[in-house]
Amino acid sequence: MSLRRSKQKILRILGHYFLYRFLNILCRSLKIEKQNIEVIEALESKKQNYVIAFWHGTMLLPWYLHGKTGFAALTSKSKDGDLLAEILIKWNYEVIRGSSSSGGETALGIMIDYIKSNYSIAITPDGPRGPGHVFKAGAVIAAKKSKVPLVLAGVGFRKKRVLNNWDKTEIPSFFTEAHIIYSEPVYVDENLEYEETSELILQCGTLLNELQEKAGKFN
Repeated sequence: MSLRRSKQKILRILGHYFLYRFLNILCRSLKIEKQNIEVIEALESKKQNYVIAFWHGTMLLPWYLHGKTGFAALTSKSKDGDLLAEILIKWNYEVIRGSSSSGGETALGIMIDYIKSNYSIAITPDGPRGPGHVFKAGAVIAAKKSKVPLVLAGVGFRKKRVLNNWDKTEIPSFFTEAHIIYSEPVYVDENLEYEETSELILQCGTLLNELQEKAGKFN
């Protein structure tokens, strides 16, 4: 390996390390209100694993909150996905690599295998390339084939910076108020026909947008 490439690798490792530290400090500073958290507590008290879905642009807080053993996360195979995967591993996730555009079927099969091995799954249903706030099929299909509930999570920050990218990534300000609102569990009948499943996917997108709008309201 050349000296230049060695330096680049060292700088990348240091950058990833400091980004992870920064995100930890940022998330710990937030004043977080969890609405309908009883849904999650009830599922976990029964040792019921589940799929949780949240929009790609708001993923920081839910990733942070659900970082624990027994959780797996789906990330893309892109360079951005590499960075996210490194952070999620530090947050105790098992990481599944794939997306709707690359490795989608394989990733879905791996998600189902994890669920059957008593893991819960965290997923951004509009990722990794968008369009933003358009609910793709993966979360619903994984819940359907695994016979586990799907929970949706809307996220809002009182003060934040919104990046000018496809998902309008939201970066909260330090010490700001944050809301996360969980839906009631969505149980997906394994016998649903294709058209019924497609309609349910649309309904989940509508519900998640409603939760997102509600989470963004502060008194």
